[in-house]
Amino acid sequence: MKQQQQKKKEKPRETDAPQGDEKELQTLQERVAALEEEKVELFEKLQRVSADYANFQKRVPKQLADSIGYEKEKIIKTLLPSLDNFERTLESAPAAENVDVLVKGIQIIYDQMVDVLKSHDVQEIKALGEQFDPMLHEAMLRKSEANEEDNVILEEYQKGYQLNGRVLRPSKVIVNKIQKDQEAEAVSMPEPLDVEQNEDVEKQDVEAE
Repeated sequence: MKQQQQKKKEKPRETDAPQGDEKELQTLQERVAALEEEKVELFEKLQRVSADYANFQKRVPKQLADSIGYEKEKIIKTLLPSLDNFERTLESAPAAENVDVLVKGIQIIYDQMVDVLKSHDVQEIKALGEQFDPMLHEAMLRKSEANEEDNVILEEYQKGYQLNGRVLRPSKVIVNKIQKDQEAEAVSMPEPLDVEQNEDVEKQDVEAE
């Protein structure tokens, strides 16, 4: 009898196990559902990001083209007054009283164009009398002037320009290049006498005789 009673008491323990499995299964199902929902949300976000990026790729070239077109328009508008002045100068050239009047008009237009370039941060590169810099200057020819410093720029063929520190066009120049033998001669040779001084020396020699 005692054994039968113990078996009856143990029966509820057998029914506890399926209930625990059901709870664990329900928990897993809830986790799977949550992960599924999270996956759907992430996929929707990915689709939105992909669509935004595709629109961005289409939009950027147009924005760049519009920006470049705007800058071109702005530059051209600043050059138009100089063009107008050129036209007026050419129209009035036949009636100009002398060449100086025509030259003065051209100088005014040149100064106006230089001011336009400066307004766009374009600066002339200094060249004449400066030391040659291969980053700023382009040597077209070399001369040898003993009375000038070595590697100094003697002449400027064509002006160079910079935009915000970046070289648009280097200056084309003639550079002084002193040969080593000329430097040695310049140091060792005495200065020549003037013609008058030379004649005075000859007179003194004759009187002494």
